[in-house]
Order: sequence, then structure tokens, then C-alpha cells
Amino acid sequence: MQISILLFAGLADVVGQSSIELELPEGATVRDLINRLAEKYPHAEKLIRNSAIALNQEYAEQEQEIHPNAEVAVIPPVSGGEKPFCSVTEKPLSADELIQKVTNPYAGAVLTFAGTVREFTHGQRTVSLEYEAYAPMAVRKMEEIGEEIEKRWPGVRIAMAHRIGNLRIGEISLLIAVASPHRNEAFESGHYAIERLKEIVPIWKKEIWEDGSAWQGPQTGPWDPLKKPGIPKKTNFKA
Repeated sequence: MQISILLFAGLADVVGQSSIELELPEGATVRDLINRLAEKYPHAEKLIRNSAIALNQEYAEQEQEIHPNAEVAVIPPVSGGEKPFCSVTEKPLSADELIQKVTNPYAGAVLTFAGTVREFTHGQRTVSLEYEAYAPMAVRKMEEIGEEIEKRWPGVRIAMAHRIGNLRIGEISLLIAVASPHRNEAFESGHYAIERLKEIVPIWKKEIWEDGSAWQGPQTGPWDPLKKPGIPKKTNFKA
């Protein structure tokens, strides 16, 4: 059977085309497709084997059979590599910029979470918050969270950005953007990312009040950065 294959980004550049035709035997699997592509384009083999295959706009397993007339696409790693986009910055955060990091043709849902500086906590008035981070390690731990999410929810893309420095009431301190084929995975993985960030990412905040200030520790339980990630709770959203 002859199938049409869509190529994107760096892979399209290397091959020199955005779509190709390929002959495969009846009953061929995704694994067969990858091997055939690597054989036909040896100069792009590493990128091909690091890419994902989508069948009819859904990510496919290696042993999944390719049917005639299926829409086939080869999806190379995004954002210049396999790591999710993560940053710690003193600059104001932009939801639009973060959404652009995760949006892709196979995402049916894009979810964003913004953590903002609130004025009142348990009746006490906050004037501002001061955030401090061990920035290199914080970024690395955010990337680890992204890798955990990829294992639990294949096909989900996530980006995270945390602001440091002195933030006024109403300013955004944390942004998380998640893109997934279906909305259920977006809600689940987004919630997982927030909770894991609180557990293992070395970022601290000082609450500055009208009459004093204090560094705040974790508010969801004892501090234990070696704690293994738990099994995420399922939501009731249907994709």
C-alpha cells in the first residue's frame, strides 16, 4: 500500500519536503514505518527515531497497525529538543507566549494556570511577595516534572515559567501551559504539575505585610523533596 506522510519543522528541512509518499506492505506497523523512513533517509535517522508518529491526528504506539488511507504524520521533538520549556525570570510573565510554546496541530485542548499575588490570606493583608529561587536547579526540576508528565500522559506538552523578585498584588508569579489531544489529560497533567512544583522545585516566597514579613514554607504538608510522585487522581471530564 502507498501512504502519504506529513513532515514538520526540522525533519521537513532535513528531508527537503513537507510531505512524502512511501510504499509499505499491508499490515505494516508504526515500527515498520520508522525503520523504512530511517532506511530511506539515513542522514535524518536520528531525528526520525526521536520523533513520534501520529495516525489520524492521534499519537500511535510502535506496534499499532497502519491502515490504508490513514493520515500519517511524523512529529519531531518540539522547542528545539525533547525537554519542555521551563524558565525562572525577573520579567513579567505572558500567558500568550507560554501558550505558543505548547500549541501544536494535534492539541484539542490548551489549559493555562496562573498563580497570582493575593492581598488577603487568612484575614492578614499582604503588601507584596518576594520570590527567590535556586534558578539552575529550579529549571532542571521543572524539566523533570515535564518528563514525568510525558511518561504518564504521552502526547501532552507542558511549559512552565516562574517569576522571582518583588511582586505586587495581582501580578502573576507562576504560569503553566498544557496542551493535549483531549481536555481530560490537560486538566489532570496541569494539576499534577502544580502539585509537583510545590514539592520539589527550590523556589521560596516571603510574604511582606504592613507590619512585618516572613518566609513561607510548604502549605500542603511536610517538606520532603525526595518524596516519589503519587498516582494522579482521575478527573470526571470526558474527552
